[in-house]
Amino acid sequence: MTLPPDLHTDAGALRAAMVKGLAGATADADADADTDARFPVHSAWLAAAEKVPRHAFVPGFYLPADEPDAQGLTVWEPVTAKLDYGRWLAAAYSDATLITQFDGEETDWERPAVRRGGAPTSSSTLPSLVLRMWSDADVVEGHTVLEVGTGTGYSTALACERLGSSHVSSVEVDAVRLEGAAAALYGCGYTPTLARANGLYGYWPEAWFDRIVAACSFRSVPPALLSQTRPGGKVLLPLSGWLYGNARVLLTVAGDGTAEGPLLPGTVSFMPARTHAAPAYGNPSDWAAGLHEEPPRSARHAPERLTAATEEAFHLRFLAQSAVPDAQMVTIDGVPHLIDVVSGSVATLTPDSGTWSVREGGPLKLWSRIEDLIDAFDAAGRPGPETFTLRVDDDGPRLLHARLPRLRLPQQAR
Repeated sequence: MTLPPDLHTDAGALRAAMVKGLAGATADADADADTDARFPVHSAWLAAAEKVPRHAFVPGFYLPADEPDAQGLTVWEPVTAKLDYGRWLAAAYSDATLITQFDGEETDWERPAVRRGGAPTSSSTLPSLVLRMWSDADVVEGHTVLEVGTGTGYSTALACERLGSSHVSSVEVDAVRLEGAAAALYGCGYTPTLARANGLYGYWPEAWFDRIVAACSFRSVPPALLSQTRPGGKVLLPLSGWLYGNARVLLTVAGDGTAEGPLLPGTVSFMPARTHAAPAYGNPSDWAAGLHEEPPRSARHAPERLTAATEEAFHLRFLAQSAVPDAQMVTIDGVPHLIDVVSGSVATLTPDSGTWSVREGGPLKLWSRIEDLIDAFDAAGRPGPETFTLRVDDDGPRLLHARLPRLRLPQQAR
C-alpha cells in the first residue's frame, strides 16, 4: 500500500513523545529508588531511540482485544497501516510489546486474520525494556557486540545507531524473521552483520565480542556465548525454565573461560529460545489419575508462593526451578498440577478449608522439593535476586548465596 505523505512527520512526533516519556521515567528512577521504575536508561540509548523509526520494523503485528473469547482464549487483532493507520502508528510508538508471530508461523499481512489463543514466538519488545537491556549490558562506544535474537531488527538498529553498524552482529534462528529484519535495517541505512544461526552457538567459534546480549531466554548458560566473549567482556543473559520463572544475569568472562556475575533486579521476562521451550505434557488429568492411591498430606506452603503477582513470587519461581528443573505447572479448575515429563513424576495441590492438600507420585516428590527450597529461602531472610551470584565453570552453572545452599541450573552440553 502507499503510506500517507505525512508519515515521516507523524512518526517523528510520536517517536519524540515516546522518548520523552521514557526519559521522564528515567528521571523518576533517579529521584526515587523505591519505585518500580528504578532502572534508569543511559542517555546515549535514549538519543539512539530518537533517531530509529520503530514503525519501519513492525509493518504488521497483533494486539490483544479487550475481552477473551467464549472459551477464555485471548483474541488477537491484526494491526497494519492498511487496516487502521492511526492505530498502527500509535502502537508502533507506544511502550508496548508488539506480537509479530505465533507458533512459529508467518502471517499473510496482506490478508491477516483475527487469532484466538496461540503461543507468541516473535515480537518487537517494548522499547523501555530494549533500552534497559542495552544499558544494563554496560556497552560503550568502540565495543563490538553480538545480539542473539534479531527479531524485527529494532533492537539491532538501536545498537547500530549508537555504535555504528560495523560494530554490530546479530543472529536469528528464523530465516523469514531474519529476512524481514534485514530488509528493514537496510532500508533505514543500517548494515550490521546478520546471520541465520541458533543462538545457543553464538555467531562462529573464532568470533570474539566485547559484549553479547541475548533477546531471548535460556534454561542454561550456552558455553559458546562465553567462549565468544573477550576476557573481561560481558554477557547479558535472560534465564528461564519450565516453571516460567525468569531472571537476568550479567556475566563477566575471565581469561580461563569461567564466568561470574550478579542476577539483576526486576521482573523482566523474554520469550524462550525455541530449543529451550517446555515440552508438551499431554492431559494433566491423565497424570493425576495415577495419584488416587497416594494419600494426601497438608502442604507446608501454598502454591501462591510461586504464582502470586509479586516480585518475590517472580523471583522464587525462578529459584524453584533449580529444585525441579524438568517440572511444569498448569492450573485447571483451580487445581495446580506439577508435571515432570522426564521422570514421570506428578503432584497436585487441592484447596482444603483454607489450606492446601498435596498428593505426589512418581520417583520425585515435586512439591516436597519446592517446599524444602522455600523453607531455606525463608530461613535466609527471603533474599532478593541482586543478592545472588551466578558462577559458571567446569562444574556447570550454579547460583551462589551466602545463606543458601548452592542451587544448580541445567547444564548445556558443549
